[in-house]
Amino acid sequence: MTLPFDPISEAERNWRAHGWAEPEVMAAVTSVVRAHQILLGRINEVLRPLALTFARYEALVLLTFAREGALPLGRMGARLQVHPASITNAIDRLEAAGHVVRVPHPTDGRTTLARITPAGREVVERATAALTAARFGADGLDDVAARRLTATLEPLRRAAGDGGGGPDAR
Repeated sequence: MTLPFDPISEAERNWRAHGWAEPEVMAAVTSVVRAHQILLGRINEVLRPLALTFARYEALVLLTFAREGALPLGRMGARLQVHPASITNAIDRLEAAGHVVRVPHPTDGRTTLARITPAGREVVERATAALTAARFGADGLDDVAARRLTATLEPLRRAAGDGGGGPDAR
């Protein structure tokens, strides 16, 4: 649905009219949240034919990048910055689809690893090709704007702890 006005600009105008503080920040945050909704919807639309969601795709990509193709679930959750229940759910779904298997950690009996399967590697390649062809749903955002947006959001992410060093920062 296309609106005849920009709802975020209208919200900012109303915010100012009420004399509320920080209208620029409210508009920026609302814009980021709306952009998140748009992008996640577009990304999931691209991934739907592969029976993936973005969360499951991210887990597969992380396992693809891991040296051994396997990581502890706790470390996956930390690197993807999601709640332990969310990573467990994603791995449950990926395991049911044959994209990962759970295996015991070779030296720590308390830890379970998720290991990507050949089918998982194949689907992550297909999904990556589809997402890059769709520019991750970022229509209207050229490479220069994408770099500028990344740089603009970096201080916010750093203030929240992203890139703070340590083993999980790599």
